[in-house]
Amino acid sequence: MERLVFQNTSNQNYYLVADAYDGKYIENCTRDFFYSSSGQWKDVININGKRIGLYGNSKLVSYVGHDGLMDFQLSESFKNTDGKTRDCIILACYSKRFFSHQLKDTHANPLVWTTHLMAPEAYILHDALTGYIKSESGEQIRTRAASAYSKYQKCSEKAARNLLVSGW
Repeated sequence: MERLVFQNTSNQNYYLVADAYDGKYIENCTRDFFYSSSGQWKDVININGKRIGLYGNSKLVSYVGHDGLMDFQLSESFKNTDGKTRDCIILACYSKRFFSHQLKDTHANPLVWTTHLMAPEAYILHDALTGYIKSESGEQIRTRAASAYSKYQKCSEKAARNLLVSGW
């Protein structure tokens, strides 16, 4: 696994901690996402004297990549353990269909996830996070994500909005 930490330039209180997994560990990555979303796995890092919450200690958890749940099933329980609701973004093919069963138990709030095949690329997350930092609604965040997808995938805005949805 590799990690990159980004600090938002317009609002210094926001950090993006991106953990990249080797594809052969996709089951571990998927488990880690659910454990984080449920508050079962928490951690912190210190950067320049500032403590940054990781996993279940963050307000938003994201999964970007191949939807491994199309290939395997997880047997663990991912019940929320701390009563907190975390926001999440899941950019993977058919994420609403394949992630929803276990995500419900985490009590996470899906800001953006998908209804069909898609290209899970960073520009979608970037634009969604821009809206999140501005405290926009789930629908506004979804609109930002769909606009980015439409622009870079050269598909219609309508198609992108049908692909990228918000909420349950």
